Amino acid sequence: MSDIRSRKPFAICAGLVALGVLTTTCSSSKSTSAPRPPTELWGELKPVVSVKELMRDMLDPASDYVFESVKTQVTKDGVIETEPKTDADWEKVRIGAVTLAEGAYLLKIPRPFAPPGDENNSAGPNASELSPAQIKAKLEADLVLWNAKIEALRNVGLEVLEIVKKRDAKELWDAGENLDQACESCHLIYWYPGDKALLEKLDRDLEKHSRRQGDGAPGRGTPGQPPK
Repeated sequence: MSDIRSRKPFAICAGLVALGVLTTTCSSSKSTSAPRPPTELWGELKPVVSVKELMRDMLDPASDYVFESVKTQVTKDGVIETEPKTDADWEKVRIGAVTLAEGAYLLKIPRPFAPPGDENNSAGPNASELSPAQIKAKLEADLVLWNAKIEALRNVGLEVLEIVKKRDAKELWDAGENLDQACESCHLIYWYPGDKALLEKLDRDLEKHSRRQGDGAPGRGTPGQPPK
């Protein structure tokens, strides 16, 4: 009897231990298999400056690193060709590309289009620029177009990053044209759309003049592409 009594409590304890181990194993299995919560940002993204200031102080200077990296200048002493050659030259181009690729997405954060009190050159019937309110109305009417323009600018930054890896100066010429197209095609919609209408009118007038002269000369080029 004593053996039976001593074994029964031991069996109960052993069963409880086994149950505890099983429970721990199950709960441990559940905790490891449970999906982890997504990593949260340390606070919301809050704009510091307006779109106009962001362009002037960040994106425009960054674009100059690309534009100025390859160019041809005609001087009294002859033609001067400029292209990146040293590590420092290519590093400047890379800084410009990274800033464009990353900085372009800052345009997705809602922010004022100009500093307080700045209405652009929007006064008068023949104003050359849209007011911040007009720009905002255009954006809100077609958010897809606004995002497409941002992606176009970012893509040029990514393109230049690949060119920097290859150190292909010739491809920088095409990248510069792509950057100019990305910038101007956006500005002609949201900043100074009147310029596009003016250029198209000049093209039409030139074509009419050419037809009158009978020389068949083509117009100035693609409408809406202003000179730098």
